[in-house]
Amino acid sequence: MKIHPPTQPPALSDAAAQLIAATAPHPLPEPAHALAHARAFAEPLLAGASLDSGENTLAHADAVAAILKGIGGSEAMQAASYLVQACIHLNKPEELITKTFGANFATLALETTQLMRVQRQARAAQPVDDPALQTENVRKMLLAFSRDLRVVLLHLASRLQTLRFHAASKRPVSPGLVRESLQVFAPLANRLGIWQMKWELEDLCLRFLEPDVYKQVARLLDEKRGERELCIEQLRARLEAELRARSISASVQGRPKHIYSIVRKMRGKALNFDQVFDIRALRVVVPTVKDCYAALSWVHQQFKPIEQEFDDYIARPKPNGYQSLHTVVRDDNGKPIEIQLRTQAMHRHAEHGMAAHWVYKEAGSKGYAGVSASSAYDAKIAVLRQLLAWERDLSGALPQRALFEDRIYVLTPDAAVVELPQGATPVDFAYAVHTSVGHRCRGARVDGAIVPLNTALQNGQTVEISTVKEGRPSRDWLNAELGYLVSYRAKAKVRAWFNAQATHETMARGREAVEKLLQREGKTALKLDDLAAQLGFKSADALFEVVGKDEFSLRSIEAVLRPPEPAPPPSTQLLHKKTRSHDPPRKDGVLVVGIESLLTELAKCCRPAPPDAIVGFVTRGKGVSVHRADCSNLREMAARSIERVIDVEWGQPRPAVSAAVYPVNVAVQAADRQGLLRDISEVFAREKTNVIGVQTRSVKGTAWMTFTVEVTDAIRLNKVLGIVADVPGVRSARRP
Repeated sequence: MKIHPPTQPPALSDAAAQLIAATAPHPLPEPAHALAHARAFAEPLLAGASLDSGENTLAHADAVAAILKGIGGSEAMQAASYLVQACIHLNKPEELITKTFGANFATLALETTQLMRVQRQARAAQPVDDPALQTENVRKMLLAFSRDLRVVLLHLASRLQTLRFHAASKRPVSPGLVRESLQVFAPLANRLGIWQMKWELEDLCLRFLEPDVYKQVARLLDEKRGERELCIEQLRARLEAELRARSISASVQGRPKHIYSIVRKMRGKALNFDQVFDIRALRVVVPTVKDCYAALSWVHQQFKPIEQEFDDYIARPKPNGYQSLHTVVRDDNGKPIEIQLRTQAMHRHAEHGMAAHWVYKEAGSKGYAGVSASSAYDAKIAVLRQLLAWERDLSGALPQRALFEDRIYVLTPDAAVVELPQGATPVDFAYAVHTSVGHRCRGARVDGAIVPLNTALQNGQTVEISTVKEGRPSRDWLNAELGYLVSYRAKAKVRAWFNAQATHETMARGREAVEKLLQREGKTALKLDDLAAQLGFKSADALFEVVGKDEFSLRSIEAVLRPPEPAPPPSTQLLHKKTRSHDPPRKDGVLVVGIESLLTELAKCCRPAPPDAIVGFVTRGKGVSVHRADCSNLREMAARSIERVIDVEWGQPRPAVSAAVYPVNVAVQAADRQGLLRDISEVFAREKTNVIGVQTRSVKGTAWMTFTVEVTDAIRLNKVLGIVADVPGVRSARRP
């Protein structure tokens, strides 16, 4: 038995064309002879080329154009099928197609080519029936659909022709391609209302995946086809005549049953072929809903109904808006027959799917399933909602790993799709649109109704944000219990705004404090960046920030603005020669006993200061190095060269000379915490102890700090160290 698929699907009147036109961002122009021009343009490139399937590329483009014509595609749309195939044979396809046909044709052709390439690469990398990859396929396609539905229609038509070619040529076909067609493309065609394409895709996929099952059911259908068709025709004529005799204007037709749907029903309900009730089926189309129920009443009076097979989809429409009465009755011979009853408007919706929302005004202001039919804008909204519903269909088909279980997709007033996490609110939506919109958000409408800003959004809703000209986020938005924000991105944007405001306020406070200090000191001419550089900061703003946080003392700035008087050179303060017998000894520096004209310097290893016990060590070429008596370095040097150790003592300062200052190291160990350095520096500043150097490091929560301070005597320093030791967290403060 030879089974041939139909050459092309029946036309959907003007409905599919309206669908294409309503969702296209930029309608394709209709130049004279566009189709012929495109074919002539592509023919030299495609005539000798072949696709991966082995089909001649030009023949494939011809067939795709025919399929598009069958579903109502314009000549321009058909012309695009040739340009899609021509793209891969051109060095600069965008430039050349734009120049020859216009930018809209180029965009459509390139996007369709890109979508086909992405899916081909994904299919080659991993089996398409893998749930994770299927999720990715759906995501990629949804992104394309939101821009231009014509892209997917071209892709659908191309896929259908590829399967037709394999069926006609009996060439082997990739199981991955077939499964992708069954699991992704057929459900999509179903959602978009291109029913014949959906049915043909399903039947062809079954034929490739399970050829024995397909042939078995096809043979069972053929065995009694003549007898079944005669019975159906007799019943059809009787039903139509009887209903018209009761003043019900009814159109009664036989309804075809497709092999894939028969197999699915047999498996889903564990039925034998003879138990499938709707192999024989009739469809009754009447003017009004009242007529539907009147016709149903007559059918149930004339034939015995099978009660468990009755469904009222008028009272309870399907999620996609489908409405009809379904019943199964037994005829005079006891054989089951399915009868569907619907109005003309319901029939148009069932036949044309999404297109019925826009083409026919009988849908009313609310349309089917609450979708408006008043404008092309409403049409685009309806398509996007159906695509989102299609995504949910696929989720239900994979319960072990639901697709998009953590994401929702909502629409802007301009019908752009926005992806958000599950449970997202209008505030999340506002930040997803733009950070500025989020900051200025003050209200929201969802599907036209005003809602609180912490309302959880649902798939397919249209969200409109009300903003103010100048606005700021609310701190309540960061309160998890109030539920204003769900998305990490929106939360980060709000936190960043408040952090920036806090930093700005802190810097303003620090700038004010520094500028007041400069006014008091009469240093307003001093450049702030220069002052910051002297204090070791990269910029004035960095200085303002630490001052504003109270992490840097203004006394440290005062020390820079009012430096101490320069000390006399060490040679005049620390050097004292052996005086003559008639001169009284002067002790205004370090006294070196028994040696004349010898220079001295304070050792940096121990940094002595009066009244420390000191010892001198005669160095080579640098005079006498003065150490504290307990200096470890001194002990080591004395052990090697005891003859170089000499006695020294502090001299008395002369009354006319200001007291000398000595640099001394101070070691502080403390528990590390924020503001520790500030607090210790405050002590030194308060005690008028000038800090000329700081080194810090932190190891496992312990801070080790070395301060170099200037003192006049060690006794005063010991008092200061006692105060430092009382700073919270300080464990020890001593001279090393």
